[in-house]
Amino acid sequence: MKLESAKVVEIFKNSVTDWHKEEVLSPNPFPQSSLEFLFYQKNQIDTIQWHVEDEIRRPDLPDKDLVQFKRKIDALNQERTDLVEQIDDQISAMYKSVERKPNARMNSETPAWLIDRMSILELKIYHMKEQTERKDVSPDHIITCQNKLNVLLEQRTDLSKCLDELLDDLSKGDKFYKVYRQMKMYNDKNLNPSLYTKQA
Repeated sequence: MKLESAKVVEIFKNSVTDWHKEEVLSPNPFPQSSLEFLFYQKNQIDTIQWHVEDEIRRPDLPDKDLVQFKRKIDALNQERTDLVEQIDDQISAMYKSVERKPNARMNSETPAWLIDRMSILELKIYHMKEQTERKDVSPDHIITCQNKLNVLLEQRTDLSKCLDELLDDLSKGDKFYKVYRQMKMYNDKNLNPSLYTKQA
């Protein structure tokens, strides 16, 4: 796969559409070792989390379900982070033989974390477009949501350009980045005091 923003966006758009057909995790159509597989899987997790986040905000949600949903969100967040790091590992391997120029600039964000934002953005676009197609709301609601959708579409263009420029700079040795693991502590029974003190 030639890594470029248009392909990434296409995979995310297809993933969002696939999930909403049945509102269940869709079979991943890509080879398991590929970047495409990770992109699709990443967006499926984001899509599930989007809807869990919707449910947890229901005012009529029983307390017992609130706890269940919060634990689900924590698990999905961890899975999302793990996938981003796997994507960074694969992308880093693609550029490991590129010689860094002496004046190369460090990028604060890795390609995978930029791609993570693009994945979330496709969900915003999908759901904002839904709002513009509702028949049970006022014309003002439609206009407001259409204006927001226009901004989101502009953001898609901007983030896509940023990704392509970053990848081009990496391929030429003009930029580099460092991969810092997220080191999330709240899910780790050895690092979260609320977990390890209870175990003791």
